[in-house]
Amino acid sequence: MTWARRTVPVIAAAVAGLAARDVLQRDHALLRNFPLVGRARYLLEAIGPELRQYIVAGNDEERPFTRDQRRWIYASAKQENNYFGFGTDNDVERSPGYPIIKHRTFARTVPSSVPAAGHDVRLPAAKVLGGPRDRAKSFRPGSVVNISGMSFGSLSGNAVSALNQGAALAGCLQNTGEGGLSPYHRHGGELVFQLGTAYFGCRDTRGRFDLARLRDLVAGAPVRALEIKLSQGAKPSLGGLLPGAKVSAEIAATRGITPGQDCVSPSRHAEFSDCDSLLDWVELLAAETGLPVGIKSAVGDLGFWEELTTLMRDTGRGVDFVTVDGGEGGTGAAPLIFTDSVSLPFQQGFARVYRTFAERGLHEQTVFVGAGKLGLPDNAVVAFALGCDLVNVGREAMLAIGCIQAQKCHTDTCPTGVATQNAWLARGLDPARKSVRAANYIGTLRRDLVKVAEACGVEHPGLIDTDAIEILDGRTSARPLREVYGYQPQWGLPSAADRAEIARLMAGEAPRGGSALPSATAQG
Repeated sequence: MTWARRTVPVIAAAVAGLAARDVLQRDHALLRNFPLVGRARYLLEAIGPELRQYIVAGNDEERPFTRDQRRWIYASAKQENNYFGFGTDNDVERSPGYPIIKHRTFARTVPSSVPAAGHDVRLPAAKVLGGPRDRAKSFRPGSVVNISGMSFGSLSGNAVSALNQGAALAGCLQNTGEGGLSPYHRHGGELVFQLGTAYFGCRDTRGRFDLARLRDLVAGAPVRALEIKLSQGAKPSLGGLLPGAKVSAEIAATRGITPGQDCVSPSRHAEFSDCDSLLDWVELLAAETGLPVGIKSAVGDLGFWEELTTLMRDTGRGVDFVTVDGGEGGTGAAPLIFTDSVSLPFQQGFARVYRTFAERGLHEQTVFVGAGKLGLPDNAVVAFALGCDLVNVGREAMLAIGCIQAQKCHTDTCPTGVATQNAWLARGLDPARKSVRAANYIGTLRRDLVKVAEACGVEHPGLIDTDAIEILDGRTSARPLREVYGYQPQWGLPSAADRAEIARLMAGEAPRGGSALPSATAQG
């Protein structure tokens, strides 16, 4: 009671003092007129995303990821029950653009009836990365699901470590992002090294690209491929700025910059200025490192893709892979107009790029990688049918290691320590434990992809064709995916030789069957 008598007056005085300050200030009209109510309003606004996610929004309403989608990722990462009961709560009948996957009654595959079957299945790519161009270090990616480019600096060191260890456990690739190859990328996971416009990690003291440093870097780390970043879905055609206050000695050492100074990423590359010089640079990097080399881009003007593929067809130079990032994807912070309205969504952008390659006969020699909310099985299946050979997961991987979609990535106040450089917040993320969750999530996604492929009558998701999916126009009509995007027969599939090889590799890999033995009558 004595404590209460002393504390209540102090609290009352503090509230009265705050109210008096608000009444006298002139910056906020609401606080000036209604001090206490205004403070409550700003508090509710600050925690609005959390309130909507857990209290207000329905299972299929919240964005970028709905409650159902997040629940599936969380349960998969923890190896908990990720099934859903009582049927779908999606408004299937009245949702134009909704994809329907068509299963087959009789086919050469017989899916297992055991729910956990296939969780540990290997799911290699149907194409050899760098093989058609005889790159010295060409290889078949061991997983069709890989971790997208997210830089150390954007993510905490603990988050990058968790993802790299998870990649090692899952046997998949991790893209470094454009922020360089940090010590946190060196925990066993194999890497795709991304070359952004600032050439972090392979630049000289003046910020220019340094080929010798790149050679040394890839020689001393498990780098399997190089990716030239032209743009990304979150902020196409924009550069970036990491304020000097966030440029720690560790980040500076990784990027090759000065600690405490603003770190600027230009919006364009200095090593090339058109498709012709881009292809020259690609061939230079491949020759000097032996690695497969590709590009990453969001999709806007198709003129770039038409010129690129025409040069590839006519000159013999070319990229080994193309990563298409959808405008709805991306972990990077950006102006609202760019996140909402610049660059095409994944399906439309990817289909246009793929058609451009296919029209010039290049689609079977190029590995296609998709990104942009493809860490969900339904989206990924459509991507594979359209011609993806690999899918990259970014935000879904962040969710698997603890992200709660607080949408504070740009504030350095991520409450779960994923997208922050705040040491106190980052310490809450245990890389050893979260790496297992990352691997569990990737394994579960691969399992679901195998199960859906088998339901469609094929051994591998890369063998699902555009006739296996229909897109609803509403309640009463639907169109095949092939017709929606103007694909010709066999577009979206690997070559006949690659199809035969991946079917052979998958033989015996995934558990098959599950039915009872045939009766004597059936045998007769």
